[in-house]
Amino acid sequence: MSTCATLSRELSEPLAATAATASTWLLVEQNGPWGAKALGESHLDPVVGRALDAAVAGTGVRVALIRRPGRHADCLPTARHEVIVAHTVPAPGRSWVRRHEVTDPAELLALDFAALGAGDHGGLGAPHVGGPIALVCTNGRRDRCCALLGRPLAADLAAAGHSEVWEVTHLGGHRFSPTMLVLPYGYAYGRLTAESAKDVLAATASGRMVPEWSRGCSGWDRPGQAADHAVRLATGETRADALTVATRPDGAGRWRVEVRHEDGRAWEVRVTEGVSEPARPESCGKAAGTPSRMEVAALREL
Repeated sequence: MSTCATLSRELSEPLAATAATASTWLLVEQNGPWGAKALGESHLDPVVGRALDAAVAGTGVRVALIRRPGRHADCLPTARHEVIVAHTVPAPGRSWVRRHEVTDPAELLALDFAALGAGDHGGLGAPHVGGPIALVCTNGRRDRCCALLGRPLAADLAAAGHSEVWEVTHLGGHRFSPTMLVLPYGYAYGRLTAESAKDVLAATASGRMVPEWSRGCSGWDRPGQAADHAVRLATGETRADALTVATRPDGAGRWRVEVRHEDGRAWEVRVTEGVSEPARPESCGKAAGTPSRMEVAALREL
């Protein structure tokens, strides 16, 4: 069995609470190949890429490049760039997706990133109309599993035609390849097959998430992701925007997270930071290590 298959199929490490965190995603279309650090290593002007990366620091906004599934030769310039901005806090009424288009990505440097991170789009572009948007991690220069496992998944989903599908530069959690972030709710999924990915997209279209392959919602911090997942497992709740979380520190590597349901129920979840054992590679080609993980120590209904 290949290294990629071993990483994605045989490790017993739970998927939950490992997703990248970002309250808002700024996704910029850029054709052609991507380097390991794609914002500075693609056909996007590297000065603009680095400036965008610096501008969003500390705002809750994360910038990633996207492209349509398929071949990505150097000879395919991007005359106009599709821009998708998504606020992925899935609490009732708080998530949104907006569409925009620019000739030069440098135009995006004029955005109010602090406002975007806080959930205020300021009328940018137009609301997304349509079903879920699937973002499949495929950047082989960052991690070869993302290309070997992610690109076929993206192609399969695009051919099925049930949802809008993009390849994306980086979602984190390479050891869970193939990985996919789904808008509008921002839940990330891992160890997907074509069949399970289609199930996820169908669930998202009906306003639900799928705990079985979930790596957490990017709109919550990592302790919040763990608490959200624990409450969903305990209650069977799968509506994507039914829960809100509030995290507070409780000492070094410990948190208390209050999870509230829209029907008024509430839970306190105690979360601790541990490590994944036994040792495992964090991504293809890397030496074995013990990645950080969030563990639920206790859950009680308030």
